[in-house]
Amino acid sequence: MAGKRVEATVGGRVLSLSNLDKILYPVTGFTKAEVIDYYARIADAMVPHIADRGVTLRRFPDGVEATGFFEKRCASHRPEWLGTAPGPGDRGGPIGYCVLAETAALVWAANMAALEIHAPMARADDIDSPTMVVFDLDPGEPATIVECCQVGLDIRDLLDELGLECHPKTSGSKGLQVYVPLNLPHSHDHASSFAQAVAQLLEQRHPLRVTSVMNRALRKNKVFIDWSQNSRHKTTIAPYSLRARPEPTVATPLEWEEVEAGAEGEPLVFTAPAVLERVDQRGDLFEPVLTQEQQLPEPRPV
Repeated sequence: MAGKRVEATVGGRVLSLSNLDKILYPVTGFTKAEVIDYYARIADAMVPHIADRGVTLRRFPDGVEATGFFEKRCASHRPEWLGTAPGPGDRGGPIGYCVLAETAALVWAANMAALEIHAPMARADDIDSPTMVVFDLDPGEPATIVECCQVGLDIRDLLDELGLECHPKTSGSKGLQVYVPLNLPHSHDHASSFAQAVAQLLEQRHPLRVTSVMNRALRKNKVFIDWSQNSRHKTTIAPYSLRARPEPTVATPLEWEEVEAGAEGEPLVFTAPAVLERVDQRGDLFEPVLTQEQQLPEPRPV
């Protein structure tokens, strides 16, 4: 069946799927068919978070043990009904990014072994105004997600002092991410400067466990708060995206009680089957990020 193509109808769209028995996660035997099934079943929760954004795909046609590649420009062989949107582009000029606005589009991307979906902070119709701020917490060995959870709680508490609510999710890899919904007009510079200020303040408060500096030599046993993810040209792993790890782990929205447990050592690694069960039981924990309106403090004059 390795080269066989199968036609499937998804949301009224007819798709040609191929190599369904190909193993993309060798450690667990997770196949391309299972990847497609996961994205088809998670679409109701995931699509609202990416439907109005031009996304970057990270593809692994030969599985996670082979070298993958990022693809910004939407493939020319995409279906005619699959839209594109402008984004930051690159040195070669404007780029038409894929817009995965329905279940069939997500299944199409999964069929191309786009295991990871990365999304910008801004919607495609206003790429200069981010709808959220993200704090991407990256542990420097031997620190782990346990320390990331501790720093995530520090961020939550600091933002609470400012009257701002935030929402956590795993990165699906080693770290944790904290999102601050905005959904009001802001600039990328404002979002970035705010995130940097928060990172620097926490670095001052907790110098033994936090760094705001990208230099890897300074990260040992500390958590790097990557505030630069708020730059106009950056993307971050989308909620519910798979990751190219040995197992099919997922960037998973969390409840703060789970982060508190994670700070005490409770495991916070969720694979695709577990995430489908979570969403079935709890719904989309990240739904407030779509609509909650908040205003960042004005940047202080230099």
